[in-house]
Amino acid sequence: MSREILLLVDALAREKSVPKEIVFGALESALASATKRLFEEEDVEIRVAVDRESGEYDAFRRWHVVPDEAGLQEPGHQIILSDARDQIADIEVDEYIEEQLPRQDLGRRFAQDTKQVILQKIRDAEREQLLAEFLARDDSIVNGTVKRMDKGDVVIEIGKIEARLPRSEMIPKENLRIGDRARAFVAKVDRTLRGPQVIVSRTAPEFLMKLFELEVPEIEQGLLQIKSAARDPGVRAKIAVWTNDRRIDPIGTCVGMRGSRVQAVTNELGGERVDIVLWSDDPAQFVIGALAPANVSSIVVDEDKHAMDVVVDEDNLAIAIGRSGQNVRLASELTGWQINIMTAEESSQKQETEREGIRNAFMESLDVDQEIADILIGEGFSTVEEIAYVPVTELLEISSFDAETVEELRTRARNVVLTEAIKREENLDLADKTLLELEGMDTELAIKLAAGGVRTRDDLGDLGVDELVEMASIDAPRASALIMAARAHWFGDAAGA
Repeated sequence: MSREILLLVDALAREKSVPKEIVFGALESALASATKRLFEEEDVEIRVAVDRESGEYDAFRRWHVVPDEAGLQEPGHQIILSDARDQIADIEVDEYIEEQLPRQDLGRRFAQDTKQVILQKIRDAEREQLLAEFLARDDSIVNGTVKRMDKGDVVIEIGKIEARLPRSEMIPKENLRIGDRARAFVAKVDRTLRGPQVIVSRTAPEFLMKLFELEVPEIEQGLLQIKSAARDPGVRAKIAVWTNDRRIDPIGTCVGMRGSRVQAVTNELGGERVDIVLWSDDPAQFVIGALAPANVSSIVVDEDKHAMDVVVDEDNLAIAIGRSGQNVRLASELTGWQINIMTAEESSQKQETEREGIRNAFMESLDVDQEIADILIGEGFSTVEEIAYVPVTELLEISSFDAETVEELRTRARNVVLTEAIKREENLDLADKTLLELEGMDTELAIKLAAGGVRTRDDLGDLGVDELVEMASIDAPRASALIMAARAHWFGDAAGA
């Protein structure tokens, strides 16, 4: 048997071009599995050690040492510390106690069954080795040959490994055929997959950025940076570029002589038109550039909502929005800001509506007439909190107010803020603790929900997404995630029952 083992290891190592140690490891695993089958009534843990020189092997049953207080969760695999120390005085938790087993006659089918197990382990080891070599190259973009089609996905051969290009990651209307050369961005590696474990994409914004890196040497040299990218794959894209070297024109450098560099990228992406935008650390200026070729008349920035109202004239409205909203959508993705395109008239109407809301809030909260409310708005005040805590000197600078009026306004404003703070605390006290513990929940949102009568996980779980969006003024994805988190214990309870 020992000679047969050595011959088997030697033959498989040469046949599969893998180190002998990998074959020995696979053999030990196979022998352990075969030995384990001899314990029909009990689930046990077996370790096998094969002597690399003689081919002789020894099998051991082993027990994991656990603390006494933990008890035996898996009696076939575990032993408590006090019992283990009866055998080995200085043994510690998380070590192992082993008992050598007598050598067994594993049967005639053992050699054949073992060979199959070993071959599978070797295939797994080869696959892992090839994947490790691929990852060590740290390639962001790969170039390979279309090998086959698999349920709508494309399998690309890249050297000795295969990569999967899902249908969802292919450029629309792109027709890849067997034998075609294909370039793609390495999106992720999933070792749990049985087929190709490298997943690639031709639609990811990162693919566009990496293509420009290949075409523009100044990027690799660190003289130029691509800050962000947004794509409507196969149709249109935008990239934001920046340099701190005044000798370099970042847009012209990416375009290239007679458009050669940007054209090379466009050709790779099936004719996708690329707008190159100058990045700016001024968000408003960045948005203006991102909306090109539309001309912007004015911008109102809302930091709290991370949104901008962008005003354009009638002639630029269609250009700013783009076909099916494409231009404004790409600009929003590129800059990370929500962009609302509107005409001057729409902007004026919105501002008047907001002004009306602030006016009514001041008149109701502070118990003042419209004239005083309009004076406050005209001086730039938009909330009661601002009036309560602004330095008194600023209020005294308002020519329409005397010292007595200022003091009265501040007193009323502070009383309103205090009352609201007490009410907020009361609402928070009404919220169930489990609601506050939900992933994605915060104190401000919990207070809003409690004020609206939503005080438990079940209350939240009963809401629809639209209801929660309207009640809490949050976006739909966050509302959906919160509702699903609130409902999770329903399914947990059902499973337990």
